[in-house]
Amino acid sequence: MVSQLSREERIALVEWINPELPITTQADLLGLNRSSLYYKPVAPSPEEIALKHRIDEIYTVHPYYGSRRITAQLRREGFLVNRKAVQRHMREMGFAAISPGPNLSKRRQDHLVYPYLLRGVVIQQPNQVWGIDITYIRMLKGWLYLTAVLDWYSRYVVSWELSDTLAVDFVCAAVGQALSLAKTDHE
Repeated sequence: MVSQLSREERIALVEWINPELPITTQADLLGLNRSSLYYKPVAPSPEEIALKHRIDEIYTVHPYYGSRRITAQLRREGFLVNRKAVQRHMREMGFAAISPGPNLSKRRQDHLVYPYLLRGVVIQQPNQVWGIDITYIRMLKGWLYLTAVLDWYSRYVVSWELSDTLAVDFVCAAVGQALSLAKTDHE
């Protein structure tokens, strides 16, 4: 029963004021790490948000800039930042410089070639083919990540979820919601 609940639902079951059952025992019974119960995420500072927004702006104009060039540009603009911090922020935002890789025209013989499964498929009805995409939305105080499940026939958004982290849970929730909606449509 407990294993079927999501992590958030199990956390909600913790009774903080219970003299009979200590938090340690409750965490063990619910399959939670006790130290994670006390963790409160810290919001990013205004300076970090301003830095990330500026990195986003620079990368949007110059997608071929790597962490070195972005760091140099930020320093010219008066930001006190080192390259490792810029690399970390770029990695968190999913940015990588666009550049050619080595021997891109040569195919590796040991590399598995996956077939395009929709080649020749004519999409004629709703819920025949779905696509999923994850993107980020820039907010005043940070980012939100959006997962959307789209119906390719009607371009209808079947389901979507927002999260402030790139954890797998919200992606699975969007897919689960889409599948449950499709199941109710067929019944």
